[in-house]
Amino acid sequence: MKAFLFAIISCLLISPSEAKPPNILLICIDDLNTQLSMYGHKHLHNPNMQKLASQGRLFKRHYVQAPTCGASRFSLLTGEYPPANGNNGLLIKHYQKENPSPSLPHWFKSKGYETVAIGKISHYPGGYMGKDWNDPNKPEMPGAWTRSLMPCGEWRTPRGAMHGYAGGKPRTRKYSPRIETTSQTPAYPDDLILDGAVKELDSLSKSEKPWLLAVGFIKPHLPFTAPQKFLNHYKNVKFSAIPSPEKPDAPSLWHGSGEFMGNYSDKNDPRKDAAYSLDVRKHYAASTSYVDDNIGKLLAHLEKTGAAKDAIVVLWGDHGFSLGEKTIWGKHHLYHTALHSPLIIKTPDPKSAGKTTDAVVETIDIYPTLCELAGIPLPDHLEGKSLAKIVNDPAAKSDGIANSFWGGNKSTITQDTHTIFKKGKPFLKFNLTKDPHEEHNLIK
Repeated sequence: MKAFLFAIISCLLISPSEAKPPNILLICIDDLNTQLSMYGHKHLHNPNMQKLASQGRLFKRHYVQAPTCGASRFSLLTGEYPPANGNNGLLIKHYQKENPSPSLPHWFKSKGYETVAIGKISHYPGGYMGKDWNDPNKPEMPGAWTRSLMPCGEWRTPRGAMHGYAGGKPRTRKYSPRIETTSQTPAYPDDLILDGAVKELDSLSKSEKPWLLAVGFIKPHLPFTAPQKFLNHYKNVKFSAIPSPEKPDAPSLWHGSGEFMGNYSDKNDPRKDAAYSLDVRKHYAASTSYVDDNIGKLLAHLEKTGAAKDAIVVLWGDHGFSLGEKTIWGKHHLYHTALHSPLIIKTPDPKSAGKTTDAVVETIDIYPTLCELAGIPLPDHLEGKSLAKIVNDPAAKSDGIANSFWGGNKSTITQDTHTIFKKGKPFLKFNLTKDPHEEHNLIK
């Protein structure tokens, strides 16, 4: 009896600072733009992301630091701005420094967290380099993760899985199609990433240590692939006209959609073929619904383990993607469509759940936000600012500025304007309130 009373008293005397820190589920999605129901695109079927937004905080104006996966993920994982000519090797160069600043998983690991990555979190799915991106002697982020995984199944290697087609087929540049559906199971590597993440949740939920689990889904990255049932959903769905569909006058950031046009066998050109353009948009939507379905299964399993009650959940898209706006099909530019991406943050005790915020925020803000929400100190090197106050109050303000970099140019977005600088001088400026599709350059 005395022992029982002592146990109860001991529990009551534990201070909040001694309680177990919250667990963190970080969901990273490749090439996901904001053509989603919670961003006003009602033709999109994404009930699971919509549900998560209703349970947490949707950031309607989140911007990435670069319109490409490697440099954007560098900013997520380091909390630092990329250089103006940032590329996919920034994390490799970061860890080659004599004393690199601690990355997000490195910092949380040093504070007692178990850090696990599965899928595409850094540039290479699984986090390893080498010929097929699976050399255990060549980690992209040495020492950052407790373990870093990429289940490949019939796709055999992370390189094969990154652009994989049904049946374990890898992409062959210039010989593989841009779009595909299948009835096979597993359909694509994302299904294996989901299965691996479920197993990790089962293991981590039994751990006495707090954990950070980062799950990186590949879809809707090119090629636009999905199980057939997701494309069927859009068979009779009306898609609105592409906004600002004409090539902009000079000066501009227009490019020839090289990734889309040059890497695949399809001879069709969506810039000239309206029927094919709609077909591509429907396949991208199907890929989005496919990843939404896997997100729903992941979150349902988090609930099943019981870990959801004390977990922070972050859903983040690594950049936007143009689907015909300004006749661009892809990313790799500084227009709004390539920089604007989804961000949702849900905490164990969400306040004003479901209310959105219009505060202008950046990807580099996620690292300090997670530190503050988890109750651990911030490292000195961070260039972002915590969004914890906005997570708790949608009316709270940010600093109101988002900076991005690409091709030697710099983009600065504020509440009302978007300015692009070349060699330090502005050459494009748009009023986003009056001109959301950036059709009227204010610099004459």
